[in-house]
Amino acid sequence: MNSKQKLIGLNCKELTKELEALGFPSFRAKQIWYWVYNKGVQTFEEMTNLPIAMRAQLDELYSLERMSVSKELISFDETRKWLLKLDDGNEIETVFIPDGERGTICISSQVGCTLTCKFCHTGTQLLVRNLTAHEIIAQYMHVKDALEDWPASKEGRKVTNIVMMGMGEPLYNYDNVSEALKIIMDADGLGLSRRKITLSTSGVVPMIEQCGSELGVNLAISLHAVRNELRNTLVPLNKKYPIEELLAACKKYPALKGRERITFEYVMLKDVNDSEEDARELVKLIKNIPAKINLIPFNPWDGAPFECSTNKAIKRFAMILEKAGYTAPVRTPRGQDIMAACGQLKSESIRQKKSRLNDESEGSCSL
Repeated sequence: MNSKQKLIGLNCKELTKELEALGFPSFRAKQIWYWVYNKGVQTFEEMTNLPIAMRAQLDELYSLERMSVSKELISFDETRKWLLKLDDGNEIETVFIPDGERGTICISSQVGCTLTCKFCHTGTQLLVRNLTAHEIIAQYMHVKDALEDWPASKEGRKVTNIVMMGMGEPLYNYDNVSEALKIIMDADGLGLSRRKITLSTSGVVPMIEQCGSELGVNLAISLHAVRNELRNTLVPLNKKYPIEELLAACKKYPALKGRERITFEYVMLKDVNDSEEDARELVKLIKNIPAKINLIPFNPWDGAPFECSTNKAIKRFAMILEKAGYTAPVRTPRGQDIMAACGQLKSESIRQKKSRLNDESEGSCSL
């Protein structure tokens, strides 16, 4: 493990304080900030406008490293998925989804998850811990490294959007997620507009207003049911923050301006939440909320208790929403051949490790 302090993840004030403690003038912080976040350099030696002695001293004390790769998979549709290893040995997933001129990174916010949503593969994994701001930003920078997408300010960059929809509940790690996104949105660094960032939550109601007022990013709600009884089962967090409270918070979301909309995510589960009655009730629920609905065909995984709705049922559901005036795109499944559902790659890695340990154990007892 590298014992040097991680520089990635420090905000500008923290970076300035570190440099001043070493006796360097504050203007050096802006120079380093530009090299790290706009240029994407991975060594201090590349920071050519810093004195040579300063570069050497910084290299002794600080690290610009990202995370190591445990596994990388590339789909036939060019979706790329990485299992990234953290310093403590835990692993998280990061996905890049290219779509024409748009390139989206799906970023994780926790190791595992505490919400146990019944249709979500990550929900089968216990929460280990929150990710730090460094670990959140490093996912973004790793993808840009892999795509050779530097500098951040260049025209025609491959990474255009972020969705906080990976492993974990972002609003249960708000401080670190907020710190990371503020750095990502900084105009002098990574420079990604808030309009290009979407944070998805299962409905941590008390944090929604703070997220809107402080970050102003797009909000996506993992809704998935129109009645509390069913949502209590599919999204157990609903028992704490029921649908009525969740939608009231959505109506007051501070970041809604102009043509901006809240996205409601709705996974299509056969004979569970995909009836015409469900669609009509959804229209009633989101009335007076500037919204669009993403219909998500369920992506099965081993042991999943659900099946995906039929194409006919999904089309019928979408038609009812569209007739009511809502945009209701059906999400095209991506990366199915590389276990692109959240949590699948990590679970597969865990199974392989257990299998390997069992084999080694059996081998050691074969005298």
